[in-house]
Amino acid sequence: MFQNIPTRTFHAMAKPSGSDCNLNCAYCFYLEKHALYNHTPQPRMADAMLERYVHDYIASVAPEAEVAFTWQGGEPTLLGLEFYRRAVALQAKYGAGRQISNSFQTNGVLLNDAWCEFFVRHHFLIGLSLDGPEEIHNEYRLTKGGRPTHKLVMRALALLQQHGVEYNVLACVNRRSARSAEKIYDFLVTSGVEFIQFIPVVERLADESAQQSGLTLHAPGDACGTLTDWSVIPEDYGRFLCAVFDRWITRDVGKVFVMNIEWAFANFVGAPGTVCHHQPTCGRSVVVEHNGDVYACDHYVYPQFHLGNLNEQTFAAMLDSPQQEAFGKDKYTTLPEQCRQCPVLRACWGGCPKHRFVLTKEGKPGLNYLCAGFRAYFQHLPPYLKAMADLMAMGRPASDIMHAHLHYARSDT
Repeated sequence: MFQNIPTRTFHAMAKPSGSDCNLNCAYCFYLEKHALYNHTPQPRMADAMLERYVHDYIASVAPEAEVAFTWQGGEPTLLGLEFYRRAVALQAKYGAGRQISNSFQTNGVLLNDAWCEFFVRHHFLIGLSLDGPEEIHNEYRLTKGGRPTHKLVMRALALLQQHGVEYNVLACVNRRSARSAEKIYDFLVTSGVEFIQFIPVVERLADESAQQSGLTLHAPGDACGTLTDWSVIPEDYGRFLCAVFDRWITRDVGKVFVMNIEWAFANFVGAPGTVCHHQPTCGRSVVVEHNGDVYACDHYVYPQFHLGNLNEQTFAAMLDSPQQEAFGKDKYTTLPEQCRQCPVLRACWGGCPKHRFVLTKEGKPGLNYLCAGFRAYFQHLPPYLKAMADLMAMGRPASDIMHAHLHYARSDT
């Protein structure tokens, strides 16, 4: 059974409903992927493909490693609860004795007691999309009829909390919300959220080649394209992250876990990286579309980054293909000299290649659009990260930093 295992560990993210969603969030980069499957007005993963995916994914992960299933979209609840009951039954069938986990990213609109009971029974980790207070969330996260969704998402959050579902919140940071860091953070914490991830919204309008494919947003690549109105300003994003960190470091260490801070701390102490965009290379997190098509990355679902189909190829053949190997290595090999000489290189590693469409000071391509923000953020953290690492080395909790004078952390460098 355990044949055709890729040479290095990898992760697959399934999109069983493709780009189909019950919302119409203005900044969503995935909604338009329906243009790639315009012959399928309502994409759904068929039972045969579900079984193939579950079997092949389990068989492609080393026997001693965890098999981490991630269900996303579009909106994955559109397939209904029975689809996921079949999925966990297939996981039990093909993964006997294996360590298997499931995570599930949702807008929360369709969640009810039955969903939550299922999540608890099968230990699903739920990611809930919530951008902050009502006026911030409702600016871009609307139904297809243009109606606000904040109350629906807060209802979903309450359900998850009432049932004891393990969850985190994913909050997108756009051009306007980037100026409300404290307001957003305080709202989430006051709402009982303990695990938070902030995602910058950066998109460009499509060039002619992308438009020919029916797409409205620019594919990753060269330094051209007009930014969308909702794309975050780099300096504002840096200030946003710094403001969140300053709020967290004074009162919430050990109680609230902000993934953007967790990633930075892991890099600082040399722990294994958990997020691809702040690692030297990438290419080990692929997307599986509803029909079995496999793409290089969630942000690279474009024809030129199509690796194959599960009906025709193994995960090993696609992950270890020259195309995907080059894709992953290019994250490092294409770093411009400005990045290589940067004092925060080992915290940043150039960020996601999707956002590397800006020219350096020398006019060279490949600089991350968010460079100014990343640099400000990663230069802000080290004194505090060092203080926390020192506390932990002494057998004390990192949260003790909240009881110390913060200027100590700045001076002990």
